[in-house]
Amino acid sequence: MEITRRCLLSALSAAGLLAVVPTGRADAAAAAEGRARLLANTVAVLAGTADSNARPETAAKLAAVERTARANLKAMDGAGEGELFAGLPLGTDDANLNTAYRRLYEIALATRTPGIPADLHGSTAVRRRVVDGLTWLHERYYGDQSTGYYGNWFHWEIGISQHVSKTLVLLADEVRAHRPELVRTYVDSMDAYLRNGTDGDVDLDSRFHTGANLADITTNRVLQGALLGEGGEARIRKALTDQLTVFLTIDPYRLRHGVTDGYYADGSFLQHASVAYTGSYGKGLLTRVVQTLKILEGTGFAHGEELVPTVYGWVKDGFAPLIFEGWMMEVVKGRAVARPDSGYTDVGVVVEAVVDLASLAAGDRATALKSYVKHIRATSRTALDPARFVSPVSVVRYADILGDASVPPADLNPAERSVAFNAMDKTVHRRPGYAFALARSSERISKYEYMNGENLMPWFQGDGAYYLYLSGQDQTQAYGVDYYTTIPPYGLAGVTAPVEQRRSVTELYGKAYYDNPGHPLNFTSSSASQNKYVYFPRGTNGHSGGAVLGTYGTAAMVQSSDAAHHDRALLPDDFVVYRNATATKSWFLLDDEIVVLAAGVGDTVGRAVTTTVDARTAAPDDRTSLTGTLRDGRAWTGPGTADLRWLRYANATQGTAIGYVFLDTPQVRVALDRVTRSRRAVRTANPDTPVTRSVLGVTVDGAAGARPARLAYALVPNATEERLRAHRHGPLTVLANSPRLQAMSHSGIGLTAANTFTRGTHDTAGLRIEGPASVIVRRQGRHDKARTTVAVSDPTMNRDRITVLLRGRRLRELAADSGVRVSRAPGGTRIDVDTRHAYGRSFTVTLSG
Repeated sequence: MEITRRCLLSALSAAGLLAVVPTGRADAAAAAEGRARLLANTVAVLAGTADSNARPETAAKLAAVERTARANLKAMDGAGEGELFAGLPLGTDDANLNTAYRRLYEIALATRTPGIPADLHGSTAVRRRVVDGLTWLHERYYGDQSTGYYGNWFHWEIGISQHVSKTLVLLADEVRAHRPELVRTYVDSMDAYLRNGTDGDVDLDSRFHTGANLADITTNRVLQGALLGEGGEARIRKALTDQLTVFLTIDPYRLRHGVTDGYYADGSFLQHASVAYTGSYGKGLLTRVVQTLKILEGTGFAHGEELVPTVYGWVKDGFAPLIFEGWMMEVVKGRAVARPDSGYTDVGVVVEAVVDLASLAAGDRATALKSYVKHIRATSRTALDPARFVSPVSVVRYADILGDASVPPADLNPAERSVAFNAMDKTVHRRPGYAFALARSSERISKYEYMNGENLMPWFQGDGAYYLYLSGQDQTQAYGVDYYTTIPPYGLAGVTAPVEQRRSVTELYGKAYYDNPGHPLNFTSSSASQNKYVYFPRGTNGHSGGAVLGTYGTAAMVQSSDAAHHDRALLPDDFVVYRNATATKSWFLLDDEIVVLAAGVGDTVGRAVTTTVDARTAAPDDRTSLTGTLRDGRAWTGPGTADLRWLRYANATQGTAIGYVFLDTPQVRVALDRVTRSRRAVRTANPDTPVTRSVLGVTVDGAAGARPARLAYALVPNATEERLRAHRHGPLTVLANSPRLQAMSHSGIGLTAANTFTRGTHDTAGLRIEGPASVIVRRQGRHDKARTTVAVSDPTMNRDRITVLLRGRRLRELAADSGVRVSRAPGGTRIDVDTRHAYGRSFTVTLSG
């Protein structure tokens, strides 16, 4: 169904937005002026201006542009038969064709970038070489629709169109003077290659035209409309109207066009229908829409300032919780976790978008964004490189923000925060000194993403894998691609896995995907079946969620096999499926501890299983140490298997430490090894670079055929030995740990939390809970000043109501969220919470008495 103007107005108003695309046709003069301004804005964004490029801060950026252009021109000079650039054969490799177009863009960029030497900037000869290159590529390798569109659909519908459109914008005058037909020729071809669309245009019902992909496609079409001249404004307005759909908050109960990709009310972001992707596709969407807002300024085609509050919300609630001391957390990067670019590089992309958004914002929002830029600069262990920004203008804006003494550094989040990104099955918990990130999965959200030979061993990344970021350390030594390279995929921190050896897709099938087009499920490179069973399979249990009460949180998950194992009878005989181990898990997120409970840990077919309490990496020469105490009080003497009460791992070089308190855990195996492995083990395109790390593994082993086990332990960030010894006398108490109910209390903060996993009544520590549910109760003060706060959420996402009984004296309601009702009941105070269509949101109530 086409999204109408009236429908769009209504939808945007519901999200607190105004429609931004004016209706009606502008007169010819105004339309021409708008197109010219749009083209000029785009050139300024890409190439900078004379003023921006005269600033010393842009020198490194300009040098990079010049260096790249000269290298590309040299490669053109050395090209052989079937090549536009030496070493880049064309005709069968779509990635090479995409790269060829990118290199033409990079040369064109140098010819329009003020401040670059005159043999490039303004050079008619160089510009004509680019135009000739565009013509040559179209005639031989792009224009014939019958021989194109092989390989990755992205290159044909987005990547090549992006490079071509920007190149044509940069060289618009040259093309208009010498090859005026080239724009129409390319636009017709780009429309024809939009094969997942309708009649050469966007199809909002297509699974390919969503989220970041839709933003890319529509931005390309905006530029094409400006290039087409008279009549192009209709294309521009249609593209902008399509792009506006990415600004709409996804309502999972009222999907538009069946699309689940985009931002959710809790700050979650999904791409590929079910992959948590803020740190890759999400940052791409952020970048693209901010760039679009910049190129639209003063054109009359849109009033982008109306969209700034929405994008500000993405940054504040979607990105900021996931960025710790300048590092993008692994749990929202999909297959990009296997790429060599670091989390610091990811955040650099976000920073450029925030810098430009600040220039579009006003008042307190602008100040908050600038302060956040300074905060990232102040806390990151790696200096951000502005030369990697897209725009020289952004480099100058960044420098101006850093130099503005009136802007104090400030995070967009409080130092203490617990965030349940339940719409994407992720949890983030932050305190001064550390951040904890948890990757869950379910029948709604993918366990992992593998694609295109990237993230080759991903099988357990969504099975409760967690990442504990310690303040002050260089995160490239602790996480990033080298974590996945040197840590076994079965031994990621937090994971319970069967003891077995799995093979990657490339090992199993000899290519980057499973190919069986003759099967009824039609397995081809980008088919729906490939997505469901190979690229990003979901789990098969619906229980994954948690509650937040103030700055505290809880999360819960029932581990399951993925969709392929569940549907193995439907799949081809040569399609390999894997069965998962079993476990029911809870995480309780406090101030100084993260408490982990696991029950039903085992395997339905009797395999041995291993649960990893933690896995940490360090530089091989870092000064690390291990100390601990056995349960009988004796000192622990070194690596091996032992009945531990607590363990402490310290890295004196990084100035960090982490402790482990074993509350109710079988014997623990501790290993500290030196591991060397190639980065190519996790991504086929990675350089064959050997990486050496010192690797800590803290694991609990379960023997083959053993009865299901239970574990209870606490992670204690930045722990001293004294703090760890003190846990012998509290304040943590495990109240229940079974596949039905997991609960704990912390006497120091007066907090009790419980996750119930089955239907019926569950009793623990003065609580009666109608499950399944996640509940946190905190009692503060005494006598007439006593306050009890309660948070309740539905971790299954499908309950209409949850009832909790607080046993004891009856309490009086002071404040409650909408949908919460408090009443007297025999034996205590009853709380009824309407959770219908809440999608895991927490409901809170404050009581007195």
